[in-house]
Amino acid sequence: MRIYFDHNATTPLDPAVAEVVARTARDTFGNASSVHYFGQQAKAILDEARSAVAALINGEPSEVVFTSGGTESDNFAIRGIAEALEPTGRRHLVASAIEHEAVLNTFRALSRRGARTTLIPVDATGIVTSAALEASLADDTALVSVMHANNEIGTIQPIADLARVAHSRGAIVHTDAVQSVAKIPVDVRALGVDLLSLSAHKFNGPKGAGALWIKRGTRLSAILTGGKHERNRRAGTENVPAIAGLGAAARLAIARLATEAARLSALRDRLEAGILAAVPGAAVNGARGSRVPNTTNISFEGVEAESLLIALDLDGVAVSTGSACSSGTLEPSHVLRAMGMSSHRSQNSIRISLGAGNTDEQVDYVISRLPATVQKLRTLTRAAR
Repeated sequence: MRIYFDHNATTPLDPAVAEVVARTARDTFGNASSVHYFGQQAKAILDEARSAVAALINGEPSEVVFTSGGTESDNFAIRGIAEALEPTGRRHLVASAIEHEAVLNTFRALSRRGARTTLIPVDATGIVTSAALEASLADDTALVSVMHANNEIGTIQPIADLARVAHSRGAIVHTDAVQSVAKIPVDVRALGVDLLSLSAHKFNGPKGAGALWIKRGTRLSAILTGGKHERNRRAGTENVPAIAGLGAAARLAIARLATEAARLSALRDRLEAGILAAVPGAAVNGARGSRVPNTTNISFEGVEAESLLIALDLDGVAVSTGSACSSGTLEPSHVLRAMGMSSHRSQNSIRISLGAGNTDEQVDYVISRLPATVQKLRTLTRAAR
């Protein structure tokens, strides 16, 4: 048996989406910038996908710019605002301490070029409070970037409240919604943000396709320059098959969101309750009441997460120790450390993220196998001391 419980890293391509990608790659080879029939075929596919993505987040199609994924969208938002507002004297950038590396490393890169950056602390549940944001702002703050849902613990941030605080000081607001889009309702108007990032492969679409939603009127400099693609906002010939897949995945997400969110929430809660009841010394990390429905992050006292991950993989169960973009590092999770957890607890935690195809039977299998696995690893750890 092979069980995939790592959907926050990436999701399997939906068969219907795969068919759209394959058909588009085979039949629609024109350049969407060409004015002839073949080019206009490709452009029509881009237009359909743009409308689908806009509908998923309650935006306008003209506000959607296609990118290669979440990392590019985050870079576009942050670098684009930093460059556009630099002449105004606004060179201060603010983000939460638990952002994805696509945000944090972009902040570090810009700080080396003279930008002033501030990371907002979070509380013990992983939440950014309005008071913490207010304390981080300055008169020259150009951008506030706070992720909608955290990729490691699933915590949902109060983005609408944070946006009101940031806007009161004249700052632009960006949210990385890569882990929330298609898992919970995401409405850019209700959130009150100016920029929002999303990525297809997080909701059963293809890798290599994403989008940045840019509120009409937002000043943003292009970070890829060349031709006049994407209304002069992102140069480069569009990846039409992947974007078609993004559009197909968006349409499926709209149709399935309510029922799938409820199903995954019930599965996650069943798994979580079973583990906590069966494994002494297990504890959930983060806010349990304000999370995306598919995610749990659990620490296991006396067990190193890497060892548990390997043991579960040998038992046919795929989980992770955190962000896939940080795999291979022995450093404790920056997210858990920012929440005030010790290095020891941070290194004892795994992320379990559910998705399409997961079942009650799979959850019950993990609950039945995990206690013995944890106990074996604890015994080995004690024996090695």
